[in-house]
Amino acid sequence: MCSSGLATRLGSEFLPELNEGSVWVSLTLPPSISVSQAVRECARIRSIIRQFPEVRSVVSKAGRPEDGTDPKQINLTEFLVDLQPQENWKRHITKDQLLEEMQKAIEKVPGYAPSFSQPIRDNVLESISQIKGQIVIKVFGDDEEILQQNAQRVLETVEHVPGVARAFVDRAGTVPQLQIDIDRARASRYGLNVGDIENVIETALGGKQATLIWEGERKYPVVARLPESQRQDLNAIGRILVEAPNGVRIPLEDVATLKITEGSMNIAHESGKRLSSIGVFLRGRDMGSAVAEMQQRVRDNVKLPDGYYVQFGGEFENQERAMARLRVIVPLSIFLIFLLLFNAFGSVKSALLIISNIPFALVGGILSLLITHIALSVSAAIGFIALFGQAVLNGVVMVSYF
Repeated sequence: MCSSGLATRLGSEFLPELNEGSVWVSLTLPPSISVSQAVRECARIRSIIRQFPEVRSVVSKAGRPEDGTDPKQINLTEFLVDLQPQENWKRHITKDQLLEEMQKAIEKVPGYAPSFSQPIRDNVLESISQIKGQIVIKVFGDDEEILQQNAQRVLETVEHVPGVARAFVDRAGTVPQLQIDIDRARASRYGLNVGDIENVIETALGGKQATLIWEGERKYPVVARLPESQRQDLNAIGRILVEAPNGVRIPLEDVATLKITEGSMNIAHESGKRLSSIGVFLRGRDMGSAVAEMQQRVRDNVKLPDGYYVQFGGEFENQERAMARLRVIVPLSIFLIFLLLFNAFGSVKSALLIISNIPFALVGGILSLLITHIALSVSAAIGFIALFGQAVLNGVVMVSYF
């Protein structure tokens, strides 16, 4: 009974976090930042991180890699921080304390809020739900504006939960866009259709292949488009000439309205439903109790309109799925052990006597987790299953001897 009461004090998580010997820092820059400015900001953050004597080297990446396997915009930056072996650290601090110092140093730059993980762990987290974060809160809905408002309300609700190191709306914000609205009525008066005008716009701004250049056995496409200075000038774009079927050339601004607007940085869908995702990183608290408190706060403080709902995913989703399977596998394995014991001894009494050792074996395991401050995870649950085998084996030896 005592061990059962102690078991309720154990936290829960999917897998325990291992020390990979390096740190993976994710940082979101302003959405409209240029490539050159992003490079300068990455150098600035690298210099801040290198100030710590525990750091061996820092490598940064802004946007997507050259092979395009990780599609990201230029404002999404990541830093691989290689640490010295912990036994060589001159200061007597823990890794968590080092991360807190790094976070405070980076947050001195206005508007910057870093997330800390580890390289392998970060890849695993992102492969689960394509969103960075141990816990991913998904807000589903139809209207983009209402969806963003509700996502912001959920963020404000969960970011103050104890144990939340950082919470953020994934790819939030807007980016400047050139919007060209073609006036079909005016275009038709010149005998133009939308496709004709779009081809001219595509050639002028995006570029189209004009010819090929051969160099030995290799060929290279040659793309024709406007110079960069003109592509960035709204007036110059409006003066692009569109040739009508009768040979007359009409400026683009005569058949279209050009303007610079702000557009959403990211529009995501899942199962045919629009969603906004919130990534949450934890520090110093187990996942099970943190998620339970988040869910309770969201239910109490966020009233969603009809058709809008919230789902919790990420590592928490894997944890729930794994624990649900274990709730079936553990009793089934104990029942199968009982059948094997009954078959071996031919006595229900002997089989029950051996099986009764299992609850006593749990006492030591639960006390060990409490003393070492380790939460109950999938790996710990599998360890308990192995412990069942040892307890049963001891019981078989004792009963056979007697």
